[in-house]
Amino acid sequence: MIIKQLQHFSQKELIEKLRNVTLLKQPDVRIYEKAFISLETVKPNELSPPQNYILRSELKKVRELKWALSDHGCNIYKLDGFVRLWLDNQGSPIDLLPPVVEESIEQDGSIHFIINDGMHRVYMALREWTLSQVILIRGIPRRYPYYAYPVPGGWSSVEEREDLPEGYLKKWHRIQDYHALYRNFNSAFLNVGAPRAFFQKDSVEA
Repeated sequence: MIIKQLQHFSQKELIEKLRNVTLLKQPDVRIYEKAFISLETVKPNELSPPQNYILRSELKKVRELKWALSDHGCNIYKLDGFVRLWLDNQGSPIDLLPPVVEESIEQDGSIHFIINDGMHRVYMALREWTLSQVILIRGIPRRYPYYAYPVPGGWSSVEEREDLPEGYLKKWHRIQDYHALYRNFNSAFLNVGAPRAFFQKDSVEA
């Protein structure tokens, strides 16, 4: 991966944009408008993964992104805001945010800091024994939880895989129409998630 140009945006600009993020199927609902949003540096094992797997191919792509950012003096684990990237052979710019983590209070009263976006980056930090700066969001309306439950057993229950067989259980969804709970980060940012798609259009979320 070659980054031709990089533009940095401040923590304040990041939070202002996050407050404009809508639900995918309800563009009038700004899911984080009144939430408590902060940048926090955490140990990866303190966070709850929502999916049962990590794809090694995606993990390698995220590592390539880390190296490409480093060439521009940017630490993938400490963005201090967000960055806009222009990649070689890709015309549209891409916004890269820190991993997004939401406080989730489950029915048994347990509190989880569930990874909404950026799971492969958090897992990479876990493998590299380093801290990771994340966007921590609290106070989300209870009627709009993250669309999947945290994995019981946490990281110890997550497996590294080369591929996903047909019928593989990726996540345990909260409701049948789970897309209704999707956060549409591209309602406020540009092409979020696109660095992985630069390598492969079928890329899963990181």
